Amino acid sequence: MMNGVEKTNGEDIAMEEQLITPWTASVSSGYSLLRDPRHNKGLAFTVDERDAHYLRVLLPPALLTQELQEKKLMHNLRQYEVPLQRYMAMMDLQERNERLFYKLLIDNVEELLPVVYTPTVGEACQKYGSIFRRPQGLYISLKEKGKILEVLKNWPERNIQVIVVTDGERILGLGDLGCQGMGIPVGKLSLYTALGGLRPSACLPVTIDVGTNNGKLLNDEFYIGLRQRRATGQEYAELLDEFMTAVKKNYGEKVIVQFEDFANHNAFELLAKYSPTHLVFNDDIQGTASVVLAGLLAALKLVGGTLADHTFLFLGAGEAGTGIAELIALEMSKQTNAPLEETRKKIWLVDSKGLIVSSRKGSLQHFKKPWAHDHEPIKGLLDAVKAIKPTVLIGSSGVGKTFTKEVVEAMASINEKPLILALSNPTSQSECTAEEAYTWSEGRAIFASGSPFDPVEYNSRVFVPGQANNAYIFPGFGLGLVISGAIRVHDDMLLAASEALAEQVKQENLDKVLIYPPFSNIRKISANIAAKVAAKAYELGLASRLPRPKDLVKYAESCMYSPLYRSYR
Repeated sequence: MMNGVEKTNGEDIAMEEQLITPWTASVSSGYSLLRDPRHNKGLAFTVDERDAHYLRVLLPPALLTQELQEKKLMHNLRQYEVPLQRYMAMMDLQERNERLFYKLLIDNVEELLPVVYTPTVGEACQKYGSIFRRPQGLYISLKEKGKILEVLKNWPERNIQVIVVTDGERILGLGDLGCQGMGIPVGKLSLYTALGGLRPSACLPVTIDVGTNNGKLLNDEFYIGLRQRRATGQEYAELLDEFMTAVKKNYGEKVIVQFEDFANHNAFELLAKYSPTHLVFNDDIQGTASVVLAGLLAALKLVGGTLADHTFLFLGAGEAGTGIAELIALEMSKQTNAPLEETRKKIWLVDSKGLIVSSRKGSLQHFKKPWAHDHEPIKGLLDAVKAIKPTVLIGSSGVGKTFTKEVVEAMASINEKPLILALSNPTSQSECTAEEAYTWSEGRAIFASGSPFDPVEYNSRVFVPGQANNAYIFPGFGLGLVISGAIRVHDDMLLAASEALAEQVKQENLDKVLIYPPFSNIRKISANIAAKVAAKAYELGLASRLPRPKDLVKYAESCMYSPLYRSYR
């Protein structure tokens, strides 16, 4: 473009497959520059930039630094009392000034994470049709069948490194939200950039719209998706297969495809089907498992013993429950050299029909069968706690208020320091609150949850509940795959990510009974996770970026996107 901003960008060299770096790209000028979120700086354009790029009189005369812009916006955000209003204000900012959006998110991560992700993103998805302003990402529906490769080219970016895709069937604990599930890929990818340092332009949110079985949405005049019942079986499988084939053809072998919020039956099948041929990752199964295992490894420093010394009881045997259980069993097997079949016996699962036991094997879904152990049938969770006597209770049921007073008291009577993880999202679906866990256990519980809870005061002591948030893992995990040029995901990489996160929990955190490090250090944490994941990729022969960098932590940090404004010539 004539008289455009020449953008010279030496950042993220490791993230670029360019022949010449730093590369130059011509971007817009004048009025259109102010409407280009990637390059707009608002009142932070200098006098020289305003002259060079035809911005004189298009802006008020004041000059603001990025720091002052950030201060003003944070002040404005804090005036909103309704979280959804903050979410909408942040989305507006992302569409107006991308770098300022990420500067806010990185500098105020603990305050803004619950706004751009869980729990507020759940409400945003429920109301997505009403608050929908500008489309973000790709909406691929059954209407695109046979044309997916062609329509992928409508997206302006060619160098995509990570795709987060959902079909909207199981959004958090909220169920089938159809096409309105797009809030999840958009939110996840903003965290890939803010917490893991991947460039925004390398991230692509995708919703696969095969219809919805949510009658309320089908009758909603503002619903933005296909108005039909969900396609299943062969029609569904063919659309997904066409999408996966097109993605690999268009973006190459090393594009990460992260499956997000698919229903159980599809989630396991898709992961098993595409793991051998694509770089795929399911955050609900693998990311959740990795972050929970990290919390357990850190908690061992408080409760003592090794993983194999503990007995685990899960409420919920879906994607998250079985994924976590399998990773715990893998880590136990690695530590003790015992076969996986043996270590699985330390882990028990309760589903909607009761304890999963051998006598139920005939009617169980395939992913539950490894967890069917010899025991008499037990109906409820409380009876299961009394019979199994677990040291660790993990909730991944998606059903709120299921860790009752009796259940928590039973855990506290069996254990000096009961470990209780209420992982279901959003907050309304959490198995119990932090206050309930601490009060009912008389302040002895080690507690973490999926959604954030405020600190709790009990018996003159303040407890700060940890958050077993996947955002600890997936951004650093993705960065590790990118910087190593990994071509496949291996379970050992998930174990490496868990161990790396557990190592970041310092004694000062443990003193507060915190089994996760503070989010304020998340970029440093992500760099350490990325380094461990990349090291494992090299060790397993799955890395394609050669030669291997000497210092992987420094290399990871050097590859991270910076939200600071660029100077334009």
